[in-house]
Amino acid sequence: MTNEPKTCNSVQTTLKVLGGKWKPAILFLLCEQTLRFGQLKRSVSGITQKMLTQELRELEEDGLVSRKVYPQVPPKVEYTVTSYGKTLGPVLKSMSAWGKTHKARVK
Repeated sequence: MTNEPKTCNSVQTTLKVLGGKWKPAILFLLCEQTLRFGQLKRSVSGITQKMLTQELRELEEDGLVSRKVYPQVPPKVEYTVTSYGKTLGPVLKSMSAWGKTHKARVK
């Protein structure tokens, strides 16, 4: 038995899914609207194509994002947050609000 509180384990589980620099930003954008790969790339400042692809795949594996491929040339791929992914919306909005407050505080 561990001495860690159960809430700490829950936070660690959440961070395992949302962890990293890019996943929260990607999910935050997708909670607002469905986006194509290029739109996401332009909206997430500093992310590489390789990293965006990797993060989207992991989010898809976790059931937070769905990917729709249209059979056309050039290929068209859209990403949408799933209903399960939408449950993170309030968390992401709280993180955004806290970030704005913190940014203003440290200026």
